[in-house]
Amino acid sequence: MTKCIIIVLSLLAFFITFNIQAYPKITVSYEIDKQSYTRVKVKNETRRVLGCYVAIDGHKKKFKLSSLATSQWYTATDVRFNYTDFSVFCDYIEYFN
Repeated sequence: MTKCIIIVLSLLAFFITFNIQAYPKITVSYEIDKQSYTRVKVKNETRRVLGCYVAIDGHKKKFKLSSLATSQWYTATDVRFNYTDFSVFCDYIEYFN
């Protein structure tokens, strides 16, 4: 009985510790423009097309990002937003919804 528990716990630990998720390499740049609005852009550093989104205050902007390309600037709608209010996510286009 104890052998069975040890085997189950060992298998469980194995699957938990080796759960690897590979996300694409991106660089996120933040900037404050002349009107004091925070803005963000994303650079794709892979050789594959990515599906990305930039979200702020519940508004999500989806876009495709070509290989080794940089997105346009996405600007906040209020000067009270800062870089911590942005959410940026990119994944390979075949996995992106």
